[in-house]
This record gives sequence, structure tokens and C-alpha cells, in this order.
Amino acid sequence: MAGKKGDTIEIIVSEADAGGRLDRFLPSSVAKLGREISRASLQGWIKDGDILLNGQKVKPRHAIAAGDRIEICIPEPTETILLPEEIEIEVLFEDEDLIVVNKAPGMVVHPGSGNDSGTLVNALLHHTGGKLCELAGEDRPGIVHRLDKDTSGCLVAAKSEVAYRSLVEQFSERRTRKEYLAVTNGQPSALQGEIRTRIGRHPVHRQRMAVVEEPAGKEAATDYEVVQCDPEGHWALLACLIHTGRTHQIRVHLREVLGCAILGDPIYAPRKKARVNVDRLMLHAWRLSLDHPRDGRRLSFDASIPTAFGPFLPSDGLSPGSDVMKHEG
Repeated sequence: MAGKKGDTIEIIVSEADAGGRLDRFLPSSVAKLGREISRASLQGWIKDGDILLNGQKVKPRHAIAAGDRIEICIPEPTETILLPEEIEIEVLFEDEDLIVVNKAPGMVVHPGSGNDSGTLVNALLHHTGGKLCELAGEDRPGIVHRLDKDTSGCLVAAKSEVAYRSLVEQFSERRTRKEYLAVTNGQPSALQGEIRTRIGRHPVHRQRMAVVEEPAGKEAATDYEVVQCDPEGHWALLACLIHTGRTHQIRVHLREVLGCAILGDPIYAPRKKARVNVDRLMLHAWRLSLDHPRDGRRLSFDASIPTAFGPFLPSDGLSPGSDVMKHEG
């Protein structure tokens, strides 16, 4: 079996659990034994051969039967070694405490499952000479907030402990301002509005988030305003101001509440239903405002609008500093 091995767990499938998928059965079963292991990790171990069913390697979706013997050989944890990489990044601002960049679409923010290199953190380590605050963790130095892999735009990282503590507090207390541009498939019925829901993990599709009912999930607040509309109703350009930072927040709110998924979204917008063809997720973190951690002065940044957004912009464009988002709840 692949990799170095640690402890071994053996589980016998009962009559009550027979018929289900192996990867869905395992998380609760190992939890009963006092171990918390994510389903994603278990799926990876199954694929690597670290989990065997009756001595055989199977697929995560394999159906289990009563009496099946599951052997889990827990891999030894591997140390994450972060290496500086000379990757081009667009720096919007930098001093001894902060660095603000315009993250490119397709770039993962920090190393994780399946992304050990080529991340924004690797690029930042090279650019700053390794000067990123380590309080966020060994695998994500300097990171105080994230953007999805396919989302472009403004992202700030902390170079000093002073900056890290201040930025974490500002994001937690909602003192930052985060404005996005999104192009949707179709148009919302109202030109502007407030969206207030709770967002949590989708009960079936675990890679997705969803609007859920209390007490599930967490509060999510988004204001939006239509900037430009297609006369035939095929698309709309929206400015979105988020007051909370939930995973996939804008993507979920526009899809589930307004009924207009973001164009190019591989999770929430099936390509076959798209009225316009695009080659990326049409979501861009356009603007970010925050207080400098040392002197408190207000800093505001605009990330240049990607060329992919060009066909959807007003004829006179959107200049840096223009007052687009007038509706703020």
C-alpha cells in the first residue's frame, strides 16, 4: 500500500449499514472510534490503496455488504515544505506590513490537497523574500482571507504580526469593504437589493454550499446592484458588496436567491444552460478597502478589470474609483 503507515483501523460492516457507499459510511464509523477524519481525506486514502475492502483496493463509491472487513492504514502525516517560486504576480500595494495583489484566475491561494506548489503563497514567499507572518499556519503564512481558485482580484496578505492581528480583527468585525463584479446567466428581476440568508454545506453535494435554514449554516449578507444589462436578457453585470465572507457566498446567493448563476461557474452553472459562452468564472474581487494596521489610515485598492469582462462593461467603461455600488443596505 502507498506511503508510510501509522495506525491501523479495522471495521466490520453490520447488517444495518449494508448497501451504502464506502466513502459515505466511513466518516461516522471512524468517528465512533474516536477519530475525526474528513470524507475528502478518506476518499483520497481509498484511491491510494490505504483503505482496503476485504483485502482489495476498490473505488470510493463501492457498495458495502454485511460482514465486509474494512482495513484502514492511516498514512503518516507528510510535512508541508513551502518553497518560494518565481511566479509573476501583480502587486497593488506593499510596505513592511502588508502586500495587496490582484490574484489571477486559476491560481490557488495556499497549498492544500492536490496543490503543493504554484500557489499564491509560493509566489508571495519569493516576492517578499520569505517575509510573511507565520501566525496563520505553516501552510498558509500571511493569509487572512481567501478567494476561490477561479476568482480574480484584490487579496491582502500580512507580512508582520501587527498586520496579521489587525487584519483578522478587521475582517471579523466587518470593517473591511469588499466589492465584486459578477456576470450572470440571465438577469435578476430587481435591479438592486439585499440578500440575507444562512449558508452551509450542501446536504448532498458536498463540494457545494447552499442556502440553509437556521440553526444550520452561518449568516451571509450580500448587497447587489445591476450595472449593465443585455437587452435580450441573456446576461447582467452586477456589482456585489459582501458584508460576510462565507465560502462561495456570491456564487450561492446569485444562483439560489436571484436565480442567476455566475457565467462560467463549474459548480453552480452547468455549461449546457449558459446563454453566453465564456472561458472563466466571471467573478472578480474588484475593490478592497481596509485600515492600515499601524496608523489607521483608510486604504482602498482597485484590481484592474480582466479583459474577459470587456464585452459586458458599459460603453464608457468602469474607471478606478467610480461610484458604482450606491446601494449598501
